[in-house]
Amino acid sequence: MSVTDSCARARATLARNHRTGFSQAAQRRYDFTCPSPDSYPFQWAWDSSFHAIALSHLDPRRAQDELRTLLGALTPTGFLPHMVLWQDDLRPRATADFRIDLWQGWRSVTIAPPVVARAVEHVYRATGDTLWLRRVLPPTLAFFDWLKSHRTSPGTGLLEIYQPDESGLDSSPKYDTALGIHTAAPHTVHTAWHDAMRSLITAYSSPARTPETPLRTRNLFVWNDVLVNTVYADGLACLARLVRAAGIDGRGHGGRTGGPHGRTDRPDGRTDGFAGRTAQRLTEESRAVGDALMKHCWDEEAGVFHDLDLVAGKRSAVLTASSLLPVVLDSVPEAVARRVIEQHLLEEREFWRPYPVPSVAATEPSYDPSFRTGAIFRGSSWVNLNWYLYWGLRGRGYRAEADTLAARTCAFVAGCDTTRECYDPEDAAGQGARSFGWSSLVLDLASAMAADPVREG
Repeated sequence: MSVTDSCARARATLARNHRTGFSQAAQRRYDFTCPSPDSYPFQWAWDSSFHAIALSHLDPRRAQDELRTLLGALTPTGFLPHMVLWQDDLRPRATADFRIDLWQGWRSVTIAPPVVARAVEHVYRATGDTLWLRRVLPPTLAFFDWLKSHRTSPGTGLLEIYQPDESGLDSSPKYDTALGIHTAAPHTVHTAWHDAMRSLITAYSSPARTPETPLRTRNLFVWNDVLVNTVYADGLACLARLVRAAGIDGRGHGGRTGGPHGRTDRPDGRTDGFAGRTAQRLTEESRAVGDALMKHCWDEEAGVFHDLDLVAGKRSAVLTASSLLPVVLDSVPEAVARRVIEQHLLEEREFWRPYPVPSVAATEPSYDPSFRTGAIFRGSSWVNLNWYLYWGLRGRGYRAEADTLAARTCAFVAGCDTTRECYDPEDAAGQGARSFGWSSLVLDLASAMAADPVREG
């Protein structure tokens, strides 16, 4: 009954975490799902994207509103913030609790992994609402254009981040050396990471700072993150499909050839006009990011992908779950994906633990499955990472293994009285925040397994 029970936990969380109201600072209404009422009461970009995917199975209209609210925080330049602090009464605690620079009083100046494109595609598939798609697609395209213009590394062609939390992986040990905390004892890691983050933010702080302020030249923390770039490449591919579906050009306008939506659908599957050219450009950009991951992050000897520390000029050698994520990309060669899956993901000594997938390989000295450090992404299993890897396994033909991963994910969610932020990969104990929103992705996993079960024989 773990699947049924996990879905019940997910439904309760999505109901409990729903927030609506009017923001005086932003001068607009909001309707979103907070990650956790007690720990994370605001809106986070990648969290809300996962929430929308889960909500599409329960309340498609609310899923649409989730993304509409998130994209309402987009700036005129196309920047979409990591955090959006809609609630006026809760805003004063933000800078103290979350180590952020607020911009214009209610938005962070940092990015998050751009899951929003995948979420838009998922909600559109659930609703078939082309009118809604034509409203949310232009700001989503604008954000991806902003990322390309303002966050692409000149030397690698990969997106770069300027502080660890922009990857969403916050305290991952892969950042320890860059932050100067690689010698910290386990019980001091959490404090050391917070201190390092405060130092970094203080160094960046300036009254004139905007999302476009060039931070690369500060040479403090400049990083090509495998997870961020995998999500980005995947999002570009999603946008290419959505542009074809909506029949709009890169500026959000209808094309000028054929059909009520400015497109002509050809028998060979191609789309003419502006929409076709925009879709082709997005497809090529997605492939280029995948190629850049292969060129700069693939470690042929180890058979895995590693991040690039551009300040130190070398790869991070810490083996984490993000090292596996490129298997979701079509541009990654089949032989490479199979090596990652069979040599690492399905290897019991590393990632295929009793309740996979741990965020750090069990063979790493920094592996912390029991949350002893109190720091996130240092060994615990996370539903969102499992969700991406589930689809990666399915896409590569590992259906039985994908369903095993989904079933074990549902099992650890079902084993707690509420959804938790993360889970012990050894015994499934819940860890971190309670009533945690993106663990509701089990709804999508359960739906996928039910819709297309593995057949015997």
